[in-house]
Amino acid sequence: MKLFSRDTSFRRTERTVTPQPPTMSTAAGTALLPDPALAPLTGEWVIDPAHSRIGFSVRHAMVTTVRGAFPEYQSRLYFDGRDPSRSQAEIVLSTGSVDTGVEQRDAHLVGRDFLDARNHPRMRFASTAVEMVGNDVYRMTGDLTIKATTRPVGLELTYIGHVTDPFGYQRAGFDGTTTINRSEWGLNYNSKLAEGGAMVSEKVRLQFDIAAIRTAPVG
Repeated sequence: MKLFSRDTSFRRTERTVTPQPPTMSTAAGTALLPDPALAPLTGEWVIDPAHSRIGFSVRHAMVTTVRGAFPEYQSRLYFDGRDPSRSQAEIVLSTGSVDTGVEQRDAHLVGRDFLDARNHPRMRFASTAVEMVGNDVYRMTGDLTIKATTRPVGLELTYIGHVTDPFGYQRAGFDGTTTINRSEWGLNYNSKLAEGGAMVSEKVRLQFDIAAIRTAPVG
């Protein structure tokens, strides 16, 4: 699936106006400016699956937490260190790859009660806006599509740092999290406990532990 080919509509549009130094404000009115050291990181990146985790956690039986991940996905990122508002991200996950460490539970999750992977083999997150809200902290708003339902979500991302590894690849790290109500995407299955309450919480915490690699320049 050539999801991220060079001619995809995901590519940013160039501005024709003369660039101005980016200025950003917090809710309290304090101006925030990007760290000038991030400017050289401007460009396209992809997530390194071997060193990243796109996962979730959900309360089970009201007393324990089940954790899982989606190890199969494709990604494309654009980071603008000079003007973070121009940054973009797109991640498409294979719903059938869900892994909680328990085969029987995974089979239930990919079935019709939850993800219905046969009819909806992919989930997609595509950013719509990015703003800087603190030092090394960004708020990314985007559309999350699950089972043909698309709804907006807000993701808080923390920039961890960047390095050049021994093989010459530029790497950058981000941690992100958000909480959604699964019923808003049609994941309505549940059963009640004798003591009251639900077997599976409707609130699901999504976690993005991202190690991104700079893609090689073309041409």
